Amino acid sequence: MKPIRKAVFPVAGLGTRFLPATKAIPKEMLPVVDRPLIQYAVDEAREAGIEQMIFVTGRGKSAIEDHFDIAFELEKTMSERGKDLSVLEPTRLGPGNCAYVRQQEPLGLGHAIWCARDIVGDEPFAIFLPDEFMHGTPGCMKQMVDAYHKVGGNLISVLEVPHEQVSSYGVITPGAQDGALTEVRGLVEKPKVEEAPSNLIVSGRYILQPEVMRVLQRQEKGAGGEIQLTDAMAEMIGSQAFHAVTFDGARYDCGSKAGYIQANLAVALERPDIAGDVRAFALDLLK
Repeated sequence: MKPIRKAVFPVAGLGTRFLPATKAIPKEMLPVVDRPLIQYAVDEAREAGIEQMIFVTGRGKSAIEDHFDIAFELEKTMSERGKDLSVLEPTRLGPGNCAYVRQQEPLGLGHAIWCARDIVGDEPFAIFLPDEFMHGTPGCMKQMVDAYHKVGGNLISVLEVPHEQVSSYGVITPGAQDGALTEVRGLVEKPKVEEAPSNLIVSGRYILQPEVMRVLQRQEKGAGGEIQLTDAMAEMIGSQAFHAVTFDGARYDCGSKAGYIQANLAVALERPDIAGDVRAFALDLLK
């Protein structure tokens, strides 16, 4: 069983739901309190023991590369003024710890993952969708890597939602259960409520075997005229072990405005430096 050393972050999207804020700033750089979304995802990957971060970017995403680079002028000025530089430590990714590849056409999530095939190589890898903000201790990917060490194969993170909401998500057909682990017997993208096989939705974290790249190589366009990762994973079910891990934590959909505000509020209320003021303001506002 090969270890999970690499993670792919598909960050080429245009972020149209957050315009005009994302006209010049990638949506992955929008902050939750004082850290951008992409930083939370990278920190989660590091906690899980992942060594190399692979960013699948597009035009206008240079801010992500700048964020994980050394800011010499900023650090020199802070040092001269006696400021604490440790706040910048998580933002430093050395040349051997990150790679960038471009998705030149918006052909879907499956295509974005396929763009990273040469860097991933012939080993299992993780996938993070940064606007799916997974909040918990230990992190979602750490929980998944621990499960991977037990069962191997392919894993996806899932969450339970009210049954009437399933048509907005990818949904699994569940098999045998063992605690937080559930055998995956099928996957369906955005089913009708009455046809959904369960209320367990796919929630933006994956561990996949390298064979998925060969499936994506010949994958035809699916829903929305895009190459869907869900279709490729569904094809692998039955030929390889496939499990879901129910995440013990909270998920915030930071691809939506309401979910983004919820994430900021939830994180702020856990921060000792600002929790009191935020809570007092929220209670006053709700009156």
